[in-house]
Amino acid sequence: MSEQPVKLGPECPGCGEPWLRPTTMPGRYRCVYCLRRYELVSVCPNCGEHSTIVRMSSTAIVICNHCKGSMLTPV
Repeated sequence: MSEQPVKLGPECPGCGEPWLRPTTMPGRYRCVYCLRRYELVSVCPNCGEHSTIVRMSSTAIVICNHCKGSMLTPV
């Protein structure tokens, strides 16, 4: 039997812990561990690639499809 690692959630860009959670505002996230706030943007801060964003908390993709960087910017 092989054990799959438990996925707790997206990793925080600031502290790297898997405790990033959506807030009540669409496209906004907060790390439960370090309490930093982030906003989901449509242009990747790393490579400049534009991506369509879905601001639904359950389906939001916070990783750039082109460079695999974070699509979150600090608020």
